Amino acid sequence: MENETAIRLAVFLVVLAVLASLERLVPRRSLVQPRPRRWLTNLGLVVIDTLIVRLLGLILPVLAVAAAVDAGHLGIGLFNWLDWPRWVELALAVVILDLAIWLQHLITHKVPLFWRFHRVHHADRDFDVTTALRFHPAEIAASAMFKVGLVYFLGPSAMAVVLFEVLLNATAMFNHANLALPLWLDRALRLVLVTPDMHRVHHSARRDEHDSNYGFSLSVWDRIFGTYKAQPAAGHDGMVVGLEWQDDKPTRLAWALWLPFRR
Repeated sequence: MENETAIRLAVFLVVLAVLASLERLVPRRSLVQPRPRRWLTNLGLVVIDTLIVRLLGLILPVLAVAAAVDAGHLGIGLFNWLDWPRWVELALAVVILDLAIWLQHLITHKVPLFWRFHRVHHADRDFDVTTALRFHPAEIAASAMFKVGLVYFLGPSAMAVVLFEVLLNATAMFNHANLALPLWLDRALRLVLVTPDMHRVHHSARRDEHDSNYGFSLSVWDRIFGTYKAQPAAGHDGMVVGLEWQDDKPTRLAWALWLPFRR
């Protein structure tokens, strides 16, 4: 799809700037670590992740949009075999891909090997828009391969894949934002979307709380599969964010990259 990279980058930068500005105006919690050091690490991780995926894309089919184009040319995948209206296929593809990401997220918590890499994301002691970008490169590469396999199986249009990835990135940054929404608005939004208060529970240091609320975009999956937790036991002001490393180690880029390989 033409201009796919430019579209995604433009949306990413606009959403990041807007949410970062709103966090300054109406923060939900006070931060416990220096913002510059955390942001350097979290943004550094997303730059490394992007470069690695793009480099892998030169030798392996790890780009979901390219897979959608290829599946269309080959005539493979569920939606390429069905003669359904384009808008129905578009809506179904976005919903099914969102469910798949929910399941992938659940697996990263339940399988010890995957959790070793995913805990880089959870080790952040603060919770703001940059936390949404904090993933180990190996986890991002594995996620890209998972999406490619799913795209070949489903056969969605390239437009559907771009729409899904733009929505996923935007909603992930939104629900990680340190943003104080009015309670009535949070209650209304979380009927459909994952809100910051809902997802913050997932970043609790307590195991029973970070093993809940796996959704990134739609909130319905956690309700359906019984993994929904409305509020943290200590309240949003009293809860501890992060994992066992309650010091300055999670703010270091080298430490975060090496974390999965530590005992």
